[in-house]
Amino acid sequence: MDVSSLVAMLAVLAVGGYWYTSLSALEIARAAGARACREAGLQFLDDTVAGIAWSLRRDERGRRVVQRSYRFEFSESGDTRREGGVVLMGDRVISVTLEPYRILDETV
Repeated sequence: MDVSSLVAMLAVLAVGGYWYTSLSALEIARAAGARACREAGLQFLDDTVAGIAWSLRRDERGRRVVQRSYRFEFSESGDTRREGGVVLMGDRVISVTLEPYRILDETV
């Protein structure tokens, strides 16, 4: 095996590894957004999240990990669309935020 074949194989493996971890992180973010909406009594719209940013950061142990940010949409009544966000550091959820929304009075 020559050097160029080895470099090409390593590049394919690196891209494949990044793709696999990105899909895993996407599913973790989707579950975190859906859970936050369910706990707040909100509708998690479109059952999906969208990646908006990523960067390399150091975790609490000093290791370099990818920090990914995702956005999703939710609704309190089905009539509006509001935005929420999920931030992951590696495969750990760091924060889930929800845009301010109106709390509906269900007794009316």
